[in-house]
Amino acid sequence: MDSTRVTEQPTSFERPQPGADPADPRGALLRSPSPARVPGTGAALPVQSRSGGEPPASGAASPGSSGAAAPGTVTPGGTGQDPVTDPGSEHSQPGAGQAAGPDTHRPRPASEGIPVQPAAGPDGAERRTGQVAQPGRPTPMRRDGDRLRFVGAATRRIARGIDLDEIVMGLCRATVPTFSDAILVYLRDPLPVGDERPTGPLVLRLRRSDRIPAERDTEGGFTPVAPPEPSELDSVGAELCTVRPGSALAEVLRGVRPVFTDAPAARAALPELLGEEGASAVPDGQRAILAPLRGRRRVIGAALFLRRPERIPFEADDLLVAAQLATHSALGIDKAVLYGREAYIADELQRTMLPETLPRCTGVRLATRYLPAAETARVGGDWYDAIPLPGSRVALVVGDVMGHSMTSAAIMGQLRTTAQTLAGLDLPPQEVLHHLDEQAQRLGVDRMATCLYAVYDPVSHRITIANAGHPPPVLLELGGRAEVLRVPAGAPIGVGGVDFEAVELDAPAGATLLLYTDGLVESRLRDVWTGIEQLREKLAATAQLTGPDHPPPLEALCDEVLDMLGPGDRDDDIALLAARFDGIAPSDVAYWFLEPEDAAPGRARRLARRALSRWGMEELSDSVELLVSEVVTNAVRYATRPVTLRLLRTDVLRCEVGDDVPQLPRLRQARATDEGGRGLYLVNRLARRWGATRLSTGKVVWFELNSG
Repeated sequence: MDSTRVTEQPTSFERPQPGADPADPRGALLRSPSPARVPGTGAALPVQSRSGGEPPASGAASPGSSGAAAPGTVTPGGTGQDPVTDPGSEHSQPGAGQAAGPDTHRPRPASEGIPVQPAAGPDGAERRTGQVAQPGRPTPMRRDGDRLRFVGAATRRIARGIDLDEIVMGLCRATVPTFSDAILVYLRDPLPVGDERPTGPLVLRLRRSDRIPAERDTEGGFTPVAPPEPSELDSVGAELCTVRPGSALAEVLRGVRPVFTDAPAARAALPELLGEEGASAVPDGQRAILAPLRGRRRVIGAALFLRRPERIPFEADDLLVAAQLATHSALGIDKAVLYGREAYIADELQRTMLPETLPRCTGVRLATRYLPAAETARVGGDWYDAIPLPGSRVALVVGDVMGHSMTSAAIMGQLRTTAQTLAGLDLPPQEVLHHLDEQAQRLGVDRMATCLYAVYDPVSHRITIANAGHPPPVLLELGGRAEVLRVPAGAPIGVGGVDFEAVELDAPAGATLLLYTDGLVESRLRDVWTGIEQLREKLAATAQLTGPDHPPPLEALCDEVLDMLGPGDRDDDIALLAARFDGIAPSDVAYWFLEPEDAAPGRARRLARRALSRWGMEELSDSVELLVSEVVTNAVRYATRPVTLRLLRTDVLRCEVGDDVPQLPRLRQARATDEGGRGLYLVNRLARRWGATRLSTGKVVWFELNSG
């Protein structure tokens, strides 16, 4: 064999390229040579096989041919077929005499979700059983490769599910109609979670049942077919089943392995599972498989695979397929139940850490929003709070603990509780942050958080703000002007060894203060200051819609603010607290100082009567005079400095009496011989509500009466 012929020998199976010149030596690698002919036969020799075997030289006969067609070649009148040259074979290659049509040189791979089905014979009968397949019906799997591909695709589909319904639906969609014509999935009710022991009898509830639909599922490669005729499978199934100890169904479930329902034990278990009517509708023979679903520790259900009588029955190898499907589904259900319980606990933990309802504070209206970072991880360290303070003031708090885990939520709960306790002591905002910083250091070295603490006084129309590394608040004034407040940033809570500074600013009536966490203004697509500027512009644009004399509704304003979030802006939790400052007009406030002397109660009654007369609330004079007299009498008995008396008219009438004694009064049972000790009983009986708050300079006792 000369070198030229070796060079021109094809080294690939690529088809001839259009436009290539046969005389061009470079085209030798772009075209397939004409196959050699056996002398006297006119038959083409097979081309080079996929295994890399070298074809015989031109003009040479195959060994042992003796002038006849070699085994595996096709003669004009012959019937012999070879897997290499047969066009209908799975491994066939196109010869020179074949039309080089599209995709004729190699078989098209089957879809991932659908195993290759065996073809029927010339008479339409299935090759191995001889049973005639129904037109439009899926042919059952007859080869081990088909089963392996089916199990792989089905388990992948089941594993894609996260919650219980997705896993069960994945099992049903993967098996109908590829493996069975119908499936019934029963699960334990209720499903045990983790290691907990189920109580009560074993009850199975039908979770889902699927049958061949009117139109075949085309996701896995099926084409629509005519709807199937109604059959007895449509009546199979019972909603609820109680498994009696020692019954046939209990024995089948305890065996764990799938069984054919024509077995005596399984046939006896069907009436208990499906009812008498449903059990009689199950086809005879090996056309139903009962597969127990066993989780990590116990049986959690059962799956029943059914085939119609006209379809080829199950084989012994199909029990292994059913076992694989049942095992993967049961373990997935176990994990889904555990995940659901964990998500429920996390959601409840987050819910209890945040206030269920906001308090009704005098002179301020509040609205809040909270958005988790993702639906699948609803826990985080963001929180907000509104705490009533003495003197009709209110503390507004928003904070953010690092992380999005259960630990972050737990730390957030501890810091929020600490902030509420410190607010009850009426400490200045910078002192509250200082104690929060100490508490965070006691919780751990890496417990970091940011926090903004503000105190609003509706009487003076002022607000005092201290910041610990948190984004600055935005103030939307009544005229529509939005301003980012200049507040010292400070260091985050948990750093330690730093001081916090508070600033006092005007809070005019009609203005809105917006406190938020960094998840609202910072994301992968924008930095924090760009987000703050966008927030300011959003607030200003929203205020323009209602005009300069009317502030936008508070709830609608919060919704508009959240609308500025884009698809990629939910990288963090978002806590939002909006406060609308209504304030208390000076004409609705009456304030006096009383010397701690015996004449103070009488003077307090006269002052209260005049104020009520000026406000047109004379009907409350008797009750107010009695309660004011009792509270002032108790204050001047122990006070060494002047006692304060203040009346506030809002939706209720509020009276506040302050002194320099830190001990808080409490209800005591007065004896029959006691001359005093009954004043608080009168207050508790007549007032709408009352309380006492300790201050750094003493205490304040207050009560409220309905104004109408």
